[in-house]
Amino acid sequence: MEKLNAFLKRKDIVISGKRYGIDALGAMAQGLFCSLLIGTIIKTLGEQAGLQFLVDVGGYASAMSGAAMAIAIGYALKAPPLVLFSLATVGYAANALGSTSLIEGQAGSGGPLAVLFIAIIAAEFGKAVSKETKIDILATPLVTILVGVGLSALIAPAIGTAATAIGNIIMWATDLQPFFMGIIVSVVIGMALTLPISSAAICAAFGLTGLAGGAAVAGCCANMVGFAVLSFRENRWGGLVSQGLGTSMLQMGNIVKNPRIWLPAILASAITGPIATCLFRLEMNGPPVSAGMGTCGLVGQIGVWTGWLSPSEKAVANGAAAIAPGAMDWIGLILISFVLPAVLCWLFGILFRRIGWIKEGDLNLD
Repeated sequence: MEKLNAFLKRKDIVISGKRYGIDALGAMAQGLFCSLLIGTIIKTLGEQAGLQFLVDVGGYASAMSGAAMAIAIGYALKAPPLVLFSLATVGYAANALGSTSLIEGQAGSGGPLAVLFIAIIAAEFGKAVSKETKIDILATPLVTILVGVGLSALIAPAIGTAATAIGNIIMWATDLQPFFMGIIVSVVIGMALTLPISSAAICAAFGLTGLAGGAAVAGCCANMVGFAVLSFRENRWGGLVSQGLGTSMLQMGNIVKNPRIWLPAILASAITGPIATCLFRLEMNGPPVSAGMGTCGLVGQIGVWTGWLSPSEKAVANGAAAIAPGAMDWIGLILISFVLPAVLCWLFGILFRRIGWIKEGDLNLD
């Protein structure tokens, strides 16, 4: 056992929840953003502007999502170059096969989830053999690719089926009981966005669209806009922009010190979630990953808009159709994304500061 531990330490193979559940998942979300998400945005702009070049560029970027996610995961796991480059093939295979289903006639939505599991395993096997032989240029890519593609063939379709089933249950439950499920989805996904994990990757993995996607958007916005407004007196305009258009994850250090500073955003998400699902029937039918982005670069809002005009393949598979958005659709999107999170968190902040749960300096960003 001591020899094994020494070998793992020498290879920087750290089997831990932080390495796989935080570092790898967070990096995967960045890979997803730099491929599928930005590709969707570019493609949508091209379609609306009638520019075929942008449509093509967006399509190329989106097609590379599997490779981008796997390489990002490998980077987070500190994979050496030969392993990192080989993960492009692994990611492509895992994403493609994870997007299939064991159920005939049904598409899977577990591509990103399959990439997460399989890229981690392939990367660690690749790291284990890296520079252990005199034919490293052959051995390392062979092991990484064969392990990754082999696992993709064996388990990726099953992951796709499982992810689809879970996502469908969430969306079914939200349709069936939009009030309570609106609260649950909004709060859970909003908290995932602020935690050092990836709400975007979670939404993509389970293919959340429709009302469930709308509730996820509400929760993410409640955390991002909420913290931006709540901490304005401490962090001023820089904090407003970095949290409101960047990420509320910047507050994690402060949350660890005083968890009660999170309550305004959590309570706001518990309110805006059911308002989104019950009152405005806000659906997010763009790429599922957009549901977990909130106001980060306005990706969540762009996803809703994209879903109105041209629903994603996953949304179409779930029965979505293009619509011409009316005044209530726009009002709902603006209120849920910006106005209500700002007002609610500001009011809760006044209350919690008054009773001493939030003190001066608790929300300072370093």
